[in-house]
Amino acid sequence: MMKNIIKIFMLIGVLATFFTCSEDDYSLGRKLDPSELDFSVVQDYAVDEGGNTVILINNTPETVPVWDYGTGTSTRAVDTIRFAFAGDYTIKFSAVTDGGIVDAEPVTISVTQDNFSYINNDIWNMISGGVGNSKRWYLDLDSEGQSKYFAGPMYFYGTDNGWLEGGGPSADGGQSSGCYGDDCWNWNPDWPGNTWLMDAADYGYMEFSLEGGPFVTVDHLTLPELGTQNGTYNIDLNNYKLSMSNAQMIHNVGYDTCSSNWGDITIFSITEDAMQLGVLREQIGSCSGEGLAMIVYNFISQEYSENWVPEETEPEPEEPTLPEGWEDTISAITTKAIEWKLSESNPLNWATLGGTLMNDWQTPEDYPTDWLGTPDPAVYGDFSMTMNSADNSVVFVTPDGITTEGTYSIDGSGIYSFNVPVPTFQLINTVNFEPDTNNQLRLLKIDTDANGNVTDMWLGAVDDVNKPTEYKAFHLVPNVGGSGGEGGNEGTEVAFDNSKLVYGDLEGNGNLRLELYNEYGSTVADPGVNTEDLASFESIEVTFTLSGVTLNEGAVGTYNASMYYADSDWNPNGNGEIITVNGDGTYTVSYNPGAVVEGVIVFVIDVAGLATDVTDLEAVTATIDSIVIN
Repeated sequence: MMKNIIKIFMLIGVLATFFTCSEDDYSLGRKLDPSELDFSVVQDYAVDEGGNTVILINNTPETVPVWDYGTGTSTRAVDTIRFAFAGDYTIKFSAVTDGGIVDAEPVTISVTQDNFSYINNDIWNMISGGVGNSKRWYLDLDSEGQSKYFAGPMYFYGTDNGWLEGGGPSADGGQSSGCYGDDCWNWNPDWPGNTWLMDAADYGYMEFSLEGGPFVTVDHLTLPELGTQNGTYNIDLNNYKLSMSNAQMIHNVGYDTCSSNWGDITIFSITEDAMQLGVLREQIGSCSGEGLAMIVYNFISQEYSENWVPEETEPEPEEPTLPEGWEDTISAITTKAIEWKLSESNPLNWATLGGTLMNDWQTPEDYPTDWLGTPDPAVYGDFSMTMNSADNSVVFVTPDGITTEGTYSIDGSGIYSFNVPVPTFQLINTVNFEPDTNNQLRLLKIDTDANGNVTDMWLGAVDDVNKPTEYKAFHLVPNVGGSGGEGGNEGTEVAFDNSKLVYGDLEGNGNLRLELYNEYGSTVADPGVNTEDLASFESIEVTFTLSGVTLNEGAVGTYNASMYYADSDWNPNGNGEIITVNGDGTYTVSYNPGAVVEGVIVFVIDVAGLATDVTDLEAVTATIDSIVIN
């Protein structure tokens, strides 16, 4: 019987103390005779005329009491219990002595009146439907793999977590509420991405009743050895504890041996529709190699389940959806032989097959430390992946300095294929950076700034064996000049003196021109750039900033801008890639003629039509932030 199991586990620590022998003493102490037990069961009629309040007192010296009063148990020397329903109750008393457990004759009491004030509480009412009613609860996972209220049927919390509407935040700020000590954390996995948690099945039901007493019926459909259990329950409102006698909470077979007492339950949350109940995951059975934690099962009411209607949402795409023009964006950024590094802030995530990131991890502090760990750039920071779309070359450098050179290709779906093995190495604890089984990485997401410059990208690899329904996602950022920063191009930076920059409507054609050097302009005599620094290169990129741009009413608002460059013999010469300028901001233009550029005759940036639309051109200021050649 469950109550006997409960009693045994409650006594293990006590027995260990009483039965511990010294090195020279191998015998137990004397076992008391039942007649020597001194205890009393007193009904306090001054509190309740019906005798609902009962005081339990153990006066037996050097013993630990074990009370079983039908709706719950206790090991207190003096305890006060209250029965809400009239009826006869059998109270059992046992004493733990040096010589063993001694059972007294049970005491039967009669409660002659109901006193429902003891159960007139929101938690009692929500779990049972109130006095005279019963309420059925299901685990929030059905045979179709559907969770209707929660993300999944099971969550995990620290051993100092509990009632989620109380307590406070954890020390690291990771838990907003429900923390009552030092070991506070939580992981709330969704079932579709973590089907290993438990099988999709009909797990049966728990029915809590207040019809004539606090009765509970549990139908264990996935644990046939438990079958249908009929017992009683009690709620400790002060500590948000639910105790069940002769019945166990619904749970799955995978965790059946992980708790010694499935009737010793912590209430984490409860509403009319949903309930979260947790038990301690002990280091026993199939969990002997796991750490202590609270395993919290998520339940929904029968009424909620039967009236649940799926939300009308757009179906998750079966593959990532990349923004229009992503091929040109990637090509432009990688033409400059960009060195990609793993982000120092959030290098790892998981994503759906549609490319949606599954966790909102922005900083190292956001990562769950209990099962994953914290990103440490000292572990992976020396990894780099340099890609150049001009010749489709790739260079991998592992964290321990091993260099591999090869080539890559990218198809119309954003899948990168490589002719050399993509490195595999430790990223966070047991999670590796690695390609999929086809030595491929897939572009899941690409981000740009307001000027269309790539700031980062996410590459993913599907684990075909363990998690074929999601990507392991890696966050990469472009390294500035090989210095380890985020968001720029590798190359040689050319100095520029902004005090010598000439800008305005220099040709009287309504365009805003930034003149860096022009043999036919005013900068020829005293340029802001040393022309010898432009003696030979293959491509050039200039980042500039505009401020003080106020547009006339009815102005266009967006303007094409590009660099014009001519080398010392006008071959090559021409405009670079066109970008959009829309007012104050920082922008980047580039010129990549596909041939070696030697020297300079003209080096300017034109923003077509902007000078015409500006209210006060003299209020506009321009600066050159950087010039990078490759």
